[in-house]
Order: sequence, then structure tokens, then C-alpha cells
Amino acid sequence: MEDLSEFDALVVSPGVPLNTHPLAAAARAAGVPVIGDIELFAQARADLPPHKVVGITGTNGKSTTTALVHHILKTAGVPTLMGGNIGLPILEQQPLPEGGVYVLELSSYQIDLTQTLDCDVAVLLNITPDHLDRYDGFEGYAASKARLFAMQSAGHDAVIGIGDAPSAQIARGLSAKGEHLTKIAPGVCMDQSNWPALQGPHNAQNALAAIAVVKALGVSEVDIDRGLTSFAGLPHRMQQIASYGGVAYVDDSKATNPESTAPALAAFDRVHWIVGGRAKGDDLDACKRAFGHVVRAYAIGEAGPRFAEILKDSMPVENVGTLDAAVRSAAANAKPGDTVLLSPACASFDQFRDYEARGAAFRAAVESLA
Repeated sequence: MEDLSEFDALVVSPGVPLNTHPLAAAARAAGVPVIGDIELFAQARADLPPHKVVGITGTNGKSTTTALVHHILKTAGVPTLMGGNIGLPILEQQPLPEGGVYVLELSSYQIDLTQTLDCDVAVLLNITPDHLDRYDGFEGYAASKARLFAMQSAGHDAVIGIGDAPSAQIARGLSAKGEHLTKIAPGVCMDQSNWPALQGPHNAQNALAAIAVVKALGVSEVDIDRGLTSFAGLPHRMQQIASYGGVAYVDDSKATNPESTAPALAAFDRVHWIVGGRAKGDDLDACKRAFGHVVRAYAIGEAGPRFAEILKDSMPVENVGTLDAAVRSAAANAKPGDTVLLSPACASFDQFRDYEARGAAFRAAVESLA
């Protein structure tokens, strides 16, 4: 593959680092596009039955929001598939009939590999520091997210959370969209009592974004309410998997950075916090406002020693090393009414294949207590 000049494109997995991989550099040097499966889907759209596409990105909350939009559409009887960074890859699924809606969760890596995806509704939930090893600083990461809107036609809809400065700046840049731009402000009070899988202020924001999306697609208020109430949530995202002796065990393995862990800590009164893995940064500052909810922390993985040192002045902490040891120690310390929470604030790749494997290991460790 020394000469790529005769290729139409180099199609890579989103996991391939475009900034360091020699094959990506060779393709660029030969003027060969480097694309991914979402771009292949975008190029195939003209041959599919008439449909719409929703693209959802953001540092945190995009999986829940994608699944929620998909669920509300199903509840309303709209043919729909979800894919991208969640579930089955979109190219592995059968095309929808006319009038269907494809709901795509899009990581920044996938957006980097996409040039022509014109979303009927594009969503940006938030931007906080993440994946900085793949970008030229935080600004480069934010610019990657913004490209989702740059690919849109003028009359298509944009939904943007404006709770952080980079997202708000992107929203200001889209002011010409007028009525086709919906801004989701932070701190909106909502009655979430009938939405069991959508608790906490972060899920209020996710729900507001999903509501804006399905309204843009013409879903009725009645169907929206039914969808919000019946949504069951997603595995590894604030998922209670067991309760033994009055102690709840909650799997939030999808929380791979401190910003996504913070709302999980705040959601429970007395938390035994399992934290650690392969760190994406040097601190846990985003979680500090919820430290008062933590009874004891149990540090695991590569980041364990560092995180134990950070936390020792704020709470009792044990550097236990492994997830299994953390579960056993937390179970021994927890009292009725407490929550043992796996919300690692880290990637999983030091000890596990991915966050799903980490969540499965947590479940196995918890079930071994029974």
C-alpha cells in the first residue's frame, strides 16, 4: 500500500488516529480522501427511499439523547433506526422505508471522517475537554464538533446546548438560521417525576434536546409525553443492576471523563465511588462540587494512585487496583441506603476492551456478592 494514488478513498475506523497514523498521512499526500462509514452512508442516501437524518454529537449525553429520540419516534409509529457510535453500525442495518428517520450518534472522530452528511436535524449537546490527544488543542476538538452544522443545508434544523462557552459560540455563529435554530439553556426546571430513566439536571438537558428534535420532525405532544415516560434508559449509563441489603449498585461505566461523572455523583446522597482507569486528564476538578455526596472512594487502574492522591484530603479513599477488589471493599463498607457507583471518569482501555466490558465485569462482581 505504498502507492495510494489509484484509490478512490481510504475508509478507516473512527479509532484510527488521523493525526499520527502513517497510512492516513500517505493518503493525504496522494490526495486520496480519508473517510468513514458515516460518509459512505451519506453518499448512499440518494439511492435510499426518501427519509430524514438526525445527527447528535457532544462530549456527554449523546448516547442517551440518541436512544431517547429513537424511542420517541418508535412510540409515535415513525420507522426509525439508530446507529453511528451506538448499537449496530448504520451500514449493517437494512434501509428504512419511505418516511423513515435515521438517528445517528456521532463522535468527533466520525465527524472528522465525514464530508457530505446533511442532517435534517443536527444536535450539539455540549463541549468539554476530551480526546485531546487527537486534536491540536481544545479548539481543534470544538471545531470538529462544529463541522456537523457546516455540512447542513441552510433550511435544516440545529439544536444546541449553550451551557458551555464553546457551544454557545457555535450557536451564535448559526444565528442566521433564525427559527431553524433551537438553543437549550442550562438550569431549566422540569417535572421529571414521570420519567424514571431520565433523572437529574443532565438528563433534563438531554430530554429538552430530544424534545426539540422530535418537534422539528413533527411528532405530537401526546407521543412525546408517552415516549419520555416509557423510556427505559441505556446499559452502563446510571443503570441500577442490583440491590442487596438496602445497598444499590449502579453501573455508570459510560462515564469516561470527569464531566460525565459529576452528575452521577450528585444524583445520590451517600455514594461509594469506584473511580479510575486510563485518565483523559490530570484532575477530577469537574467532580468537586459533588464530593460531599461521596462516603468513600475506591481507585482502580492506571489512574488509581494519582486519583487516590487527589482525593485523600476530600474523602476516605482506597487505592484497590482492580474493579473486583473495589466492589468487595465497597460492599463491606456500605450501609443500607448507600449507593455503590461505578462512574470511573476514565477510559477503560488499561484493564478492559471497552466501557461495556468494564460494565459487564462490574455486574459480574456485584452478582458474586449474592
